[in-house]
Amino acid sequence: MSAVDNIISTCAACGKGGDALKACAACKLVKYCNATCQKAHRPNHKKECKKRTAEIFDEALFKTPPPNEDCPICCFRLSLSPSDSQYKVCCGKAICNGCVYADIIAGRSTEGICPFCRAPAATSLEEAFEKAEKRIEVGDAVAMDRLGFGYSTGQCAPQDYKKALELWHQSAKLGCAASHGNIASVYRKGEGVEKDMKKAKYHWELGAMGGDVSARHNLGFVEGKAGNMIRAMKHFMISAGFGDDESLKEIQHGFS
Repeated sequence: MSAVDNIISTCAACGKGGDALKACAACKLVKYCNATCQKAHRPNHKKECKKRTAEIFDEALFKTPPPNEDCPICCFRLSLSPSDSQYKVCCGKAICNGCVYADIIAGRSTEGICPFCRAPAATSLEEAFEKAEKRIEVGDAVAMDRLGFGYSTGQCAPQDYKKALELWHQSAKLGCAASHGNIASVYRKGEGVEKDMKKAKYHWELGAMGGDVSARHNLGFVEGKAGNMIRAMKHFMISAGFGDDESLKEIQHGFS
């Protein structure tokens, strides 16, 4: 039982009590007997509800992102920065750069051979496309994200923004934060869709909460451009803490 269940025991509209009261889904600050009571009390509650809902959202937005998975070889935690690891479409594993290069230097592998499953790298775009499709069949969210990028750029498939968005939305639902960043990017640029900064910001926020460092950095720029410097610096501080050099430069510039 939550704190609101223990504290609130009467309907905010009619004052009646009972076990059947339901809390406001948005703010959880008040309870109602039914939809009729909630609708009648809405004019009085709207301002307070909106304020608390924004506070709840910010608590989630500025919370430290969830940690990444471990490298399957050295078992050290992978950085949230995508440049610090490599995704292997052959086995669906993300491997830290250290293990990738250590395997090459030790002579156990030639460049391109997967350090984890030992599968050879794709020799053509068509082969890479086929491998990604196989990973998608087993629900690999990162493969969906990467193939979506291929469709958006035309690198490994005919350019198709509709297909790219379809894959990114599917990947995002499975928890790939980077896909939210990619969705935000096409809405910001108006590539294949109508330009919409509101939707772009929304997906950057979802991506940032999921741990996408680039999305967090972009949110810092959006907030800074809007004059919300405190919020901008909060975003830059979080992304800089996960190794984003550009965010660190923005912090230094802000305090110079």
